[in-house]
Amino acid sequence: MSKTILSVDDSASVRQMVKLTLTGAGYQVVQANDGSEGLAKARQSQVDMVMTDLNMPVMNGLALIRELRKLPSYKGVPILFLTTESDAQLKAEAKAAGATGWITKPFQQDQLIAVVKKVLGG
Repeated sequence: MSKTILSVDDSASVRQMVKLTLTGAGYQVVQANDGSEGLAKARQSQVDMVMTDLNMPVMNGLALIRELRKLPSYKGVPILFLTTESDAQLKAEAKAAGATGWITKPFQQDQLIAVVKKVLGG
């Protein structure tokens, strides 16, 4: 069975690129427009990994990670930031919140797939 990844980003073009890249590599992708919608979808059905932007309306990526980490079923689920931000302080804050890793936009498709495979094991 293929692994399912939740992609949370307020940019439709980024969500589309992530979906095309990951489905092409054999993953299933669930999409959300912001952290609040992402949290709702994560509660609806368990996913194997979450990939989130940082800066989004309604609920940003840091808040989403903090909320997901409160859920017992998401304690060990890898969460990657996919963002334009590269500030060391933000990275430290993300790690403290429970982020597994960080990918800076714009991303290379093969780089994204390599990181996902490494994190999900496979």
